[in-house]
Amino acid sequence: MSGRLLRVLSGAAVAGALHAAVNVALLRRPPTGPPPVRRPVTVVLPVRDEEAQVGGCLAAVLAQHGVPDLRVVVVDDGSTDGTADVVRAVADPRVRLVAAAEPPPGWLGKPHACATGADLDPDDDGVLVFLDADVRLFPDAVAAAVAVLEAHDLDLVSPWPRPVTATVAERLVQPLGPWLWVTTLPVRLAERSPRPSLTAANGQFLAVRRSAYARAGGHAAVRGEVIEDVALARAVKRAGGRAVPVDGSRLAACRMYDGWPALRAGYAKSLWASVGGSPGASAAVAAGLTAVWVLPALAALRGSRAGLVGYAAGVAGRAASAAATGSRVWPDSLAHPASVLLFDVLLAGSLTGRRRGTLSWRGRPVGGVPAARETMAG
Repeated sequence: MSGRLLRVLSGAAVAGALHAAVNVALLRRPPTGPPPVRRPVTVVLPVRDEEAQVGGCLAAVLAQHGVPDLRVVVVDDGSTDGTADVVRAVADPRVRLVAAAEPPPGWLGKPHACATGADLDPDDDGVLVFLDADVRLFPDAVAAAVAVLEAHDLDLVSPWPRPVTATVAERLVQPLGPWLWVTTLPVRLAERSPRPSLTAANGQFLAVRRSAYARAGGHAAVRGEVIEDVALARAVKRAGGRAVPVDGSRLAACRMYDGWPALRAGYAKSLWASVGGSPGASAAVAAGLTAVWVLPALAALRGSRAGLVGYAAGVAGRAASAAATGSRVWPDSLAHPASVLLFDVLLAGSLTGRRRGTLSWRGRPVGGVPAARETMAG
C-alpha cells in the first residue's frame, strides 16, 4: 500500500470519528422523568416461538409508568412452542392475544404480524409501539419515547436499546449496528431532510404516531421488506413525516442473539438486504469498511505512523458510539478492526445463503426464492 493511500484511508477514519463525536453530541435523548402520556398507546408485540422471552417482555411492558391508556397486542405468528400459553397466563385485561393468519402472497412474516396488531384499533389518535420479544423496557421507556416524539414534532422515533452481550462474538458484532449509523448518518440533517435514504431504525423498539403510520401506508407499504424497520421509517418520510433514531440506552436493553451460532444465523437472514441486496453493493460496503477501519490497523502493526493514526481514530469513533448507545467501551473498542473483519465474514455467509436459497429463520425460508417469507427480525 502506498503511503499516500494509507494517509487517505486514515484521514477517512479520522473524519468518521469526528462525525461520530458530533452525532453523539447532537443525538436526541429522552427526558428523565417524562410527563404522563395523554393519548392511547398500543404496544404491538409480534412473536414466533418466543416461549422463553415473551413473559419477561410482557412483564416489563405492563410495568410502564405514566401510560394510563396502555393496550398490548401480542400477535402469535404461527408459534409451535408454548408462546401462546405464556401469554394466556398473564392475567391482565390490557393484554390481547391474536393469532396471525398465514401471510398473503407478497407479504413477509414480520410485517404481516405487525400489521395485524396495528389494525385492531385503526381509528384512535394515539401512538403505536412495535417491540421485539427479546427487548426489556425500563419503567419510563414508553412515556419517554412519546415525550421525544412530541417535544421535537417527530412522527417516528427508534430508541436504540442498549446491546446486552456475553460472548466474544456478541461483543465484537452487536455494537456495530449503532456504530454504523452514528458514524455515517448525520442525525440532525436526517431529522430535517425529506430524503427517505437519510434515516436509520431498529425494529426492536419503534414508536410512531398512528396518524403518520396510516399516511405512510402502515406495514402494507413494506410488506415484502426483510429490513422492514428501516423501510417503515423511509415510508414515513416519503409521506411527509419525520423519522430518526434516538438514544434508547436508558430506555431498554436487548440481548439479540445468544452466542455465535444464533448470531451467525440471525445476521445471515437479513444482512444481505441491509447493504443494498446485491453482490456488487455488498462487496463495495465490505471493501470500504475494511479499507478504512482494518488496513490502517494492519499498517500500524508494521510501524506506520499514519496507520496508527487511522487505527486510533477507529477506536475513538467506536468508543464514542459505545458510550452513547450503552455498549461496552473498553477494552472492546480496541478490537474494532476485528469486529469489521467478522462483519465481512457474516456478510459473505449471508450473501452465499441468499444466492443458494438456503436462508431460514424460525423454521421459515428467508429470501432466495419468490415464495420465501421472512419472520422475526431479531
